[in-house]
Amino acid sequence: MTKRTMTVQADEKYLGQVRSALVFLDKAKRKKRSKLLLLDATSQQNAALPQPIVELMMSILEEVSRGNDVSVVGLRKEITTQQAADLLNVSRPYLVRLLESGRIPFRKVGTKRRILQADVLRYKQLEDEKSKIALEELAAEAQKLGLGY
Repeated sequence: MTKRTMTVQADEKYLGQVRSALVFLDKAKRKKRSKLLLLDATSQQNAALPQPIVELMMSILEEVSRGNDVSVVGLRKEITTQQAADLLNVSRPYLVRLLESGRIPFRKVGTKRRILQADVLRYKQLEDEKSKIALEELAAEAQKLGLGY
């Protein structure tokens, strides 16, 4: 597959199959020594799947079974400032300020900045956690003040 992004829309037609596959994978995961194989029923050829791939498949199936659409995005190791800004949903100039302030590590290739995608995703996760904590604190304060939230 040459696409770097693939989206699957949850569809009632195959929800039963998705849930059955999820139950099957969950049982296989619980058996510590079990090995999960993909089998071509016609040719009887099979291929073993590594555990991280099985876990990824389970995550996809869990989301689809809840009726959520799922996108799988291939990650590049290094990305441009525009790609990083798009990932964070911020402007490129704002991202450059984050880089220059040292909040996200980067390297220069000539005059261009290159950022490890893992560093951008780590920054995003930390910021999301900070936002969640702040939101919980606001909700607790609103409860304390009887504002009905």
